[in-house]
Amino acid sequence: MFSEYAPFVTKYFYHLLVGVISLILFSKIFGRPQKRPLAPASDESTDPSEKVDEDLIEEEEPALPKDLKHIPYRYVRLPKKESLSRASEFYQMAAARRTLRYFSADPVPKEIIHEIIRAAGTAPSGAHTEPWSFVVISNRTVKSKIRSIVEQEEEINYKKRMGVKWTTDLSPLRTNWIKEYLTVAPYLILVFKQTYGILPNGKRKVHYYHEMSVSIACGILITAIQYAGLVTLTSTPLNCGPAIRSFLQRPPNEKLVLLLPVGYPAKDATVPDLQRKPLSEILIEID
Repeated sequence: MFSEYAPFVTKYFYHLLVGVISLILFSKIFGRPQKRPLAPASDESTDPSEKVDEDLIEEEEPALPKDLKHIPYRYVRLPKKESLSRASEFYQMAAARRTLRYFSADPVPKEIIHEIIRAAGTAPSGAHTEPWSFVVISNRTVKSKIRSIVEQEEEINYKKRMGVKWTTDLSPLRTNWIKEYLTVAPYLILVFKQTYGILPNGKRKVHYYHEMSVSIACGILITAIQYAGLVTLTSTPLNCGPAIRSFLQRPPNEKLVLLLPVGYPAKDATVPDLQRKPLSEILIEID
């Protein structure tokens, strides 16, 4: 029977081969079910750190209740004069903030620290995921261990990783790898970002814009410390993060972002005589 079609097959073999190959490729490319995107398309770029294995995500239900109640926003509009006065007072308070490396060992009531953390927890976050954890440490032994981890890495940073330019730029600030304040300050506050959440069924919950959300929370945290009459130093632990996370037995979805010694300044504390940029250099107005 095949012999009847042999001339046809022989004549059009090339075309038939191309057709079969095209059919296979079409099936490979378009035959698979498409996965749903993690978030709606947006004009803004997506944070690459938000990409999570879709197979581990519970997509059937939204992160917040479907019947989430909406309530009226309570707002009292201030007179212009009072609003300007408050803005000016807040600026004066914020402008007085300085980075301190010399702390007093005087104790600070824990209730103050709790209120500061509560304030940081009011920060906005993507889809209200609140992707942060604040670890507060006052235990001397634990603080000593953290100091050891930090100093070990910082010595390597200063001697090998940072380079001449970086260490030269830091020299006027009189800082080095010795971090005495980590054991002198009554508290250490460690801010961890949660790169994803973990649902009760073990699947992962997407934390949208966790980097930006935690950054805003850190800004509020630092301002709350200043407003409460305390001082701090914004320390980015660089290569120490994994070792500190392991030491504190924090879960794998957390990454250390900021380490803040918090307390009162030492009586003989000094700060560099620095000036901030004037408003004219940081403000661009488009009327």
